[in-house]
Formats: sequence, C-alpha cells, structure tokens
Amino acid sequence: MSSAAAAAAIGRSLRIYYAPGRAARLDAFHARFLGAGDLAFDIGAHVGDRAASFRRLGARVVAVEPQPRLARLLRLLFGRDPDVALVPALVGAAEGEAVLRLNTANPMVATASAAFIAAASGAPGWEGQVWDAALPRPVTTLDALIAVHGVPAFAKIDVEGHEAAVLAGLSRPLRALSFEFTTIQRAVARDCLDRLSALGYRAFNACLGESMVFAHAAPLDAAAMAEWIAALPHTANSGDVYASLDPARLHRE
Repeated sequence: MSSAAAAAAIGRSLRIYYAPGRAARLDAFHARFLGAGDLAFDIGAHVGDRAASFRRLGARVVAVEPQPRLARLLRLLFGRDPDVALVPALVGAAEGEAVLRLNTANPMVATASAAFIAAASGAPGWEGQVWDAALPRPVTTLDALIAVHGVPAFAKIDVEGHEAAVLAGLSRPLRALSFEFTTIQRAVARDCLDRLSALGYRAFNACLGESMVFAHAAPLDAAAMAEWIAALPHTANSGDVYASLDPARLHRE
C-alpha cells in the first residue's frame, strides 16, 4: 500500500475516534476509574483517543503503540506533554521480540497473534481484511512498564487477540483494567477472565462495541461473564470487559 493510502486509512481512524461528542462520552465513562494525579496505561493506543481522555481527566499516561506510523502520530499529538510517556513496542507475556502483522488498509487490527488472523479468515464481517506486512518489534510486559513508570490506577488493553498474553505479563492486580474481546475469539476472553480471577478479581462488567455503557446493571463474576460472552451473537463482534477490585466502579449509572 502506498504512503498516501496508509495515511488515508489513519485519517479514517482519526475521524471515527475523534468524532464530535465522543470525547465527552469517553471522559464521563473513564471518570469512574481515573482522576487527577492517577496513572493510566493505554496498551494499544492506536490514534490516542483513550490517552487523550485520560489526560483530560488529569491522569498521567503511558501510551504503548507498536505500529510505526501510529507511533509517529502519537508523538505529534502528545510529544510535548511531559505527562505522557510514549512506548513504541508490543506488550506480551515476556520481554523480547515478536512479529507484528500489519493491515495497512485498516490499522485498527494490527496484531501479534497469528491465531487472531486465522480466526478472522472467512469470518462474517471480516471479509476483505488483509494483513499485508510483518514487522519485528520489541516486546515489553505490564510488569516491566510498572517497574519503570509505576502502578497504574487503570489499564486499557486493546491488542487484537493478544490480550491473554498481555495479562500473562502482569503479576499483581491493578485497581481496575479493561481488555477487548471479539466474538471470533471467545476463548481468548475466557483465558483473560481466568488470569484475572487468579490475580484476585471477582467483579466484571462489559461494554459492547464503542458504546461506553455497561451491559449489566451490576457486576458479574468471571463465570457469568464468560457465559454472557459465549452467548452473544456473532454480530455483536467486539467489546471490552472491565475488571475492578472495587465492584462499585462497575455498576451501570
């Protein structure tokens, strides 16, 4: 894909994630997890809309994004902000190096998970997606990021099928976190829930798509959340599971 076409794809993401009115919805939702002076991790920062929301709430941010074009965009957006640390790397179970597979027509779905690409192949709603480039990238872990930057009050994890590997690199519970799930890889969500249960989380809720509205009036336990995800229609496509050590943060308002 040409540089112009890749830039156009990023432009589409910017229009989607910085659409009028979206910032206010993000901020109102994230305020249950973050306040002034807190630290947030944005794992899979993409075009930085979540990082921008965290900053508007007064939180310091570590934004992790392995795609070089998006990392450059994040430097343009946040490079002069001393309260944003930019990390151009993958996050996984152990430090090292891994291959990032790029979808230059749709930078929202770059992934380090070959299983994610296999699951998307031929799946309804994923027609036409092509991962047309591969790039070796350094891998850090949540534990390593914590050692450098401190313990976050909230971590958002959106890494296209690699979420369980990211959580495998965390050895302590955070106050709250979220991970993306998809209906083409429900087993990944189960693995994430198992890992979070082992870390001590007992309360979960979820948002479908980009709704920023909890699907459940009150939090569920891990087993009930896994059952709910298993029962979703394929057309639900994706969402985010939220876990907190404080169940009160997970009630629908």
